[in-house]
Amino acid sequence: MSAASYAGLDLLATAVIVLRSDLRICYANAAAEQLLQTSRRTLLDTSFEELFIDAMPFADKLRQALSRQWGFWDQGLMLTRPGQESLLLNVVATPVDQPAYGLLLELRSIDQHRRIEREEQLLHQHQANRELIRNLAHEIKNPLGGLRGSAQLLEPELDREELREYTQVIIKEADRLQLLMDRLLTPHRPPHMGPVNIHEALERVRSLILAEFPSGITLRRDYDTSLPEILGDREQLIQVVLNIARNAAQALQERDDGEICFRTRVARSVTIARRMHRLALELQIIDNGPGIAPELRDRIFYPLVSGREGGSGLGLMLAQTYVQHHQGILECESEPGRTVFRIVLPIESKAMP
Repeated sequence: MSAASYAGLDLLATAVIVLRSDLRICYANAAAEQLLQTSRRTLLDTSFEELFIDAMPFADKLRQALSRQWGFWDQGLMLTRPGQESLLLNVVATPVDQPAYGLLLELRSIDQHRRIEREEQLLHQHQANRELIRNLAHEIKNPLGGLRGSAQLLEPELDREELREYTQVIIKEADRLQLLMDRLLTPHRPPHMGPVNIHEALERVRSLILAEFPSGITLRRDYDTSLPEILGDREQLIQVVLNIARNAAQALQERDDGEICFRTRVARSVTIARRMHRLALELQIIDNGPGIAPELRDRIFYPLVSGREGGSGLGLMLAQTYVQHHQGILECESEPGRTVFRIVLPIESKAMP
């Protein structure tokens, strides 16, 4: 295989390993490095059998494929790296029609595949919800204006103060609903992209949270200061983190040892919506609060869903929308005592093809 062929394989989100006839590795792409958590330099010239503690049966199958020059597809293969968790894989083996090489292996993590499918499903669901809410908001705004205007015209005609109180209720409730409709329509503003230092944005959120919740909450930093600037809308990114951190702070108000942590890291060879990115920013917002109720965990990014009395259920929906404006992903894992919101944003301006 030529250097150009290798370059093409390196752009794939699927892990690819090329084996010689003796089952030693002669090529591994970037996705294989990520899947196996091993550098390419270490992988090269290593026997495939030596990578895993339970690879012998599968290695025999590879030798059989080599001897007969046929390919195969193995579903649900479990392989374990020394000192690491087992990998559940779908593997496609294809003979390489060149004397120096034996088999090309494509390894797809079933867990990763499920995560990508779940991410795409959530994206489609969120887009459908957003379109529905936008249409509803437009339909509601027009009659709201008529109700408010009618109440204003009626008020001077009423000669009793207690009756005018009713028109004031109508006006105030119409204003409240108008504000809600405006917030539902806000995410459709296109982002104003420019260089953003994520740590400056986090410090801004930190100062706002500490001002709003001056006692009882510790806000800890765990920054990777080597992170470069990203291309984004600074105000939208601040709003994303602020919405999540404010929810966490409100959940921690009853505790004396409440803590929120902002953690930043570089993520390499990240797949977002089936596109591989060489570098990405991973931001985690972690709190030690009571966690999200199990019945809400699958719906927290839906509009008008809130676990807090008096909550509008729009904060996380807005956060999800703004992250999608940046071609990123927003995920959440929660259990009592630990909730983690994970935001992944590409660092480079373009994904790999």
